[in-house]
Amino acid sequence: MKLIRFILAMALLVAGPALAEPAPDELVKKTAEEVLAIVRADQELRAGSPKKVLALVEEKVLPHFDFARMTRLAMGRHWREATPEQQQQIVREFRELLVRTYTAAFTSYRNQTVAYKPFKMEPAANDVTVRTEIVNPDGRPPIPVDYSMYKTSNGWKVYDVTIENVSLVATYRGTFTEEIRRGGIDGLIKSLREKNQSLAQQEQKKG
Repeated sequence: MKLIRFILAMALLVAGPALAEPAPDELVKKTAEEVLAIVRADQELRAGSPKKVLALVEEKVLPHFDFARMTRLAMGRHWREATPEQQQQIVREFRELLVRTYTAAFTSYRNQTVAYKPFKMEPAANDVTVRTEIVNPDGRPPIPVDYSMYKTSNGWKVYDVTIENVSLVATYRGTFTEEIRRGGIDGLIKSLREKNQSLAQQEQKKG
């Protein structure tokens, strides 16, 4: 369930690049409200059309996430053990896994809204946390979602998402460590590739 909630959290952070670089909290709020309006108005997106969701993710989500940094953090010390070629493969497969998992789980959206926590940052800050909550329309407790973001030459990028105090990066670090323990770096790459192939097959069945 936590991964599905991460998927929803990603869905609330999609938008095209702005002309002026917004503050991180403004970026989260502006894009969340924009994408919620898009999703509510699009029956195919709400139904989880694989092709349409995948196109949306590729165009809108990826520019706001630094998947290379997420992968390095998830790998931990094992990152330095991988060759440059292996590193590229892992980043590519991990990025694809998150995107395909997102696509498969998009039907979890059920008219949730977003509440934004007070945000303050130092003028020179280059690493911040933007805190939000996903509010369920059925009265269930809100789900805390924190975006870890850092400043780049291309604006603020998300490098981790923490949902109900569980870090996405930390979760995958445990998974990656276990895969590497069992099969080495190549074993991790193989495992990621197989998961992606399985998700791709599921998408094809859904059409």
